[in-house]
This record gives sequence, structure tokens and C-alpha cells, in this order.
Amino acid sequence: MNKIIAIANQKGGVGKTTTAVNLAASLASTKRKILLIDLDPQGNASTAAGIEGANRKTLCDHYFDQVSLEDCTQSSTDDYKIIPGDEGLIALEVAIRNDNNQGFLTKSLADFENKFDYTIIDTPPTLNQLTIEALFCASGTLIPLQCEYYSLEGVAGLMQTIETLSNKNMTSNRVLGIVRTMVDMRNNLAKEVSEELEKHFSNLVFNTLIPRNIKLAEAPSHGISGIKYMPNSYGAKAYLALAGELIRRVEYV
Repeated sequence: MNKIIAIANQKGGVGKTTTAVNLAASLASTKRKILLIDLDPQGNASTAAGIEGANRKTLCDHYFDQVSLEDCTQSSTDDYKIIPGDEGLIALEVAIRNDNNQGFLTKSLADFENKFDYTIIDTPPTLNQLTIEALFCASGTLIPLQCEYYSLEGVAGLMQTIETLSNKNMTSNRVLGIVRTMVDMRNNLAKEVSEELEKHFSNLVFNTLIPRNIKLAEAPSHGISGIKYMPNSYGAKAYLALAGELIRRVEYV
């Protein structure tokens, strides 16, 4: 059964795309069948997956031209499949609202119910209609969080949105957990925020810490994940550990 997981945080620069790409690669390394959907108009996840701009068929082609999702799906450099994204997704966001077609992605992904083990959705750094589409269709949401005080405010808002959608029976989505990213424990502020998270969200915070790591930052320019670019780096090992923790939370409940 396809487990659909949204990677979301309306605050930018928190390692959301890095998490989506490296988590997809880590899960794929366990021989699970993984689909990554790039729902961000910036298309950074697609670049990190080695997909060239000219070859991209996105959800726009699926929505406007009835191209099948199968034909929009490409192979990444890391053994997972990807539906790429680009700036055309801005038009898709407007069209969904104008057509009053909320939930279209949920219907479209029904065809992939038995094709993948996990579908990871990289969302835009804003709570717009594209992000809402991801929250509608996901069974769980991962929230990457940089250990800064402003980041805590964004998390509370996103969690409230998911709870509201769930309470109105618009989704079965739940917050799977909070992932601390770009962590440098030599920084006192990072330590303080990390401790606050553990105190207030003890059941949600993943044990795995994703460190600040230059190899993770370099990998997208080579069109591959940090897992493949430098598998022995601290960043790669952290995402492999995160994948293991996620599997335990999702599959062994």
C-alpha cells in the first residue's frame, strides 16, 4: 500500500527539499519502491534528482493536457521515481482554485495505490493551494525544522492547519513527526530550541538530528542525493538513520 508523506513547512530555508530528496534516496536504498513528487515551482528537488529542465513533464501536463501520471514519471539518479516540478506549477495552483478542484491530486494518485511503497511530496515554502493538495492526499506529514525560535511559530501554524483539515474529515493526514535540520549543537540557540521541541513535542520529535553538512549542500549541483554523492558523510548517515526511524513509525504500528 502506497504511504503518502508530505514534507511541509511554510517557512523557507529549513532543509525541506534536502529532506525530501535524501529521504527518498534513503528509502529507495532499502529496496522499497519510492515516488518523489516535486510540487515546488522552484523545481529544486527535480534538479537534485538529475532531471533536466527540457525533459520535465509535470503535474501541469497531467492537469491541463491529460498526460497520464505514468508518462510524467521519470527515473532519478538514485533509484527512485520522480514527477518533476517547475515554474508552471504556479499556473496549476491558480487553476485548482479557479476550477474549485481541490483534492485533484488525491484522485490522481489513486492509480498508484499498489505501484509504490512510499510517495514523498516536496511542497512549496508557503501554505498555498499546492501545499493544501499535498496535505489532502497525504496520510502523514513530516515537518523539517531549523532550530531557531521563529521556526517554532511556523510549526504551530502548520500543525493547526492539519488538525483543522482532519477535524473536518477532509483528510486522514496526521503529523508523523518533526525533523531537526541543519543542526549545530555548538550553537547555544540550537541547543535551547532543540530542548524546547523535546519538551513540548516529545512524542513527535524524531531522535535523528540532521547536521549542517557541506556534502549535502554540494550534492544537488551534481544531480544526485547526498546519500550517493558522499555516503560516508555525517549528513548521508543521518538521513539513512531518519529513514529507518520513519519506517519504524509508519510500518511497525
